[in-house]
Amino acid sequence: MQPRRRLKPICILLTSVFAHGAIAQESSDGGAIPTIRISVFGQNQTRQVQNISRDDLIKAVPGSSPLNVLEKLPGVNFSSADTYGAYEWSTRLTVRGFNQNQLGFTLDDVPLGDMSYSNHNGLHISRAIATENIGRVILSQGTGALDTASTSNLGGTVQFYSVDPADQRGFSAAQSLGQNAARRTFLRFDSGRFDNGAKFDLSYVNQNTDKWKGSGQQRQEQVNAKVVSNFGENRLSAFVNYSDRKEIDYQDMSKEMVNRLGYKWDNYYPNWNAAINSAKGIWSRGETSVDDAYYAGSGLRKDWLTGATLDARMSDSLLWKTTLYHHSDKGAGLWFSPYTPSSPSVPVSLRTTEYDIKRSGVITALTWTGGIHEVNAGVWVEDNTFDQARRFYALGLNDPGRSPYDIPGNPLLTQWNYEFKNKTVQFHVQDTMKLSSQLTANAGFKSLSDEITAATLTGPDKSGSIKASKSFLPQVGLNFKLDSTNELFASIAQNMRAFPAAATGDSPFATSAAGFAAIRNTLKPETSTTMEAGWRHRQAGLETVLTVYHVDFKDRILGIQQGAGIVGNPTVLANVGKVQTNGAEAGLSWSPVRNLNWVNSISYNNSQYKDNFSSNGVLVPVSGKQVVDAPKIMFKSELGYDNGVYFGRIGANYTDKRYYTYLNDNSVDSYTLWNLSAGYRLKNLAFLRDFSVQLSINNLLNKQYFSTIGSNGFVTSDPTGANQTLLTGAPRTAFVTVAGKF
Repeated sequence: MQPRRRLKPICILLTSVFAHGAIAQESSDGGAIPTIRISVFGQNQTRQVQNISRDDLIKAVPGSSPLNVLEKLPGVNFSSADTYGAYEWSTRLTVRGFNQNQLGFTLDDVPLGDMSYSNHNGLHISRAIATENIGRVILSQGTGALDTASTSNLGGTVQFYSVDPADQRGFSAAQSLGQNAARRTFLRFDSGRFDNGAKFDLSYVNQNTDKWKGSGQQRQEQVNAKVVSNFGENRLSAFVNYSDRKEIDYQDMSKEMVNRLGYKWDNYYPNWNAAINSAKGIWSRGETSVDDAYYAGSGLRKDWLTGATLDARMSDSLLWKTTLYHHSDKGAGLWFSPYTPSSPSVPVSLRTTEYDIKRSGVITALTWTGGIHEVNAGVWVEDNTFDQARRFYALGLNDPGRSPYDIPGNPLLTQWNYEFKNKTVQFHVQDTMKLSSQLTANAGFKSLSDEITAATLTGPDKSGSIKASKSFLPQVGLNFKLDSTNELFASIAQNMRAFPAAATGDSPFATSAAGFAAIRNTLKPETSTTMEAGWRHRQAGLETVLTVYHVDFKDRILGIQQGAGIVGNPTVLANVGKVQTNGAEAGLSWSPVRNLNWVNSISYNNSQYKDNFSSNGVLVPVSGKQVVDAPKIMFKSELGYDNGVYFGRIGANYTDKRYYTYLNDNSVDSYTLWNLSAGYRLKNLAFLRDFSVQLSINNLLNKQYFSTIGSNGFVTSDPTGANQTLLTGAPRTAFVTVAGKF
């Protein structure tokens, strides 16, 4: 690590704060980061909106993905092969039958793309910001806000908001230790408020853990900094976030492999000789194919994400909010491939998929209030250059000479290299009308245009452009207050998902040159129409919500991986018809006595394909089949206690069976996971303002189950359970965290 060069943008950001004056002497919260008290189930909204508070986030296992915490909300299914929920190859979030790349994600209004593994226009939230620095998370399960900066939100949005620097100067530290040699160090400094009203924070995270099976480590370093300045009725905030993440992969499994090789089977790393022998067809551990295990795989990513937001009051009735941002990413996915030899004597090479993202954008909007109206209109513009390449690197016979923790140099072969220019423009306008003391209506639309221009640097020529656009995507919502504790809501919205700008995945460029030429003028972007209605109840100590919904999903794009993913076979894309979803959700947050809270949710989702499709001239009868990775029933329950000194939680999460074939001829079983945490805190202990100790245990009952499905793509049929597209879930894992504020 080169700390001077990497911290330079942070130092520039903080310089302006010091230029204006000394730290004011405040007697506020003692540097503690305040818990945000908000309604869990989104009162007064015309849409289904639910919240995760800072209290939920800081009581999770340190280093856990905030997506993992979201899972307790109705309609949300999250899976990952690691206990933190941060291993990006395996993380999958589905909401009401829509998968992760059909949702929208933002951080402080800055778009994160669809947070997929090979994301071309964003990054995963686990890299965008440390979980300790997130203040709250807002989930909209069905009809995301019109002003959300996203080209992928067919099925809802997840909005993350960072916590502000504390008003009083202070230092926070936390150290976590756990099984599998897990350790996580979190350090944070809050400047306190300066005389001019400005304040800043600076934090550092270092996390390292061994894989729970096989060999290798998951490593991450993060630096986050944020400045906030209030002047008059205006607010200026800015952040700089840096992440360096290195994760060694788990092997993709099949049901047949688990039965034959065991639940804890994994890759050969660091046994290079075993990988060489496997490539030669020499096996001694029960293997029957080179695909049973590889030497190693890894995901390497370095990210800089910066943003600045000005909230300006132009007059008593007019507000203007503008956000500028920039994101740069350098990364690679590494696989040691037995399919391409390094030389006649070395049957394995290192295959990489390399990524380089440089994107910048602006989001600006005006809000005018007058009479019964609150009118909001704005524009989002983003320019993104994404460079993607597939390369192979030579390895040695007795030692690979390449580390899975480093991006290699001097390639043996560049199979292909493409540069994608992505231009996004979105306009929206909406009016929220207070029609009476009981009735509020919201109506508006957005217009979205997303154009990709590809240039071929190496490989088959796929140069050309493709555009996804819809000039009118409307949204209408109503909220009716029955009385002081009950309200009804309803909304309807149309959305579109733009094409991914990449040479892999479900992109129009992820096929042969002839294939792209054939579909570029006929392929349609996916669209959805979501309708939902519900009832909310809120009184002292009790919140409930009940929602029903219907979704029509059109022009579904299907990309089927042919053979093992490591071979790099192209996907074939086509519009294959409709999906229809009907469902219901219920949630309850109840505090029967002081300091005790019980949160429950149950959801039913029936997502079905409505049209058959043809593959190589053969009819595939999927009509009426359940959508892959869409459990019909989920139930979550969590009981929490906190009296200010002692705190604890125990929760259970039931997930119904999930299909991983389009014909529904194979699935993974349902499962229930239990998690437990308990802690003790003190205030004003010696030189510490706050001190706490917390024990956390994930998968308390040590359940064996399949976590991620579709890790290597979904297939039409797999009656024998041989498809290598599953990942087993992490076993029981315990952690201890000691934290203090000075």
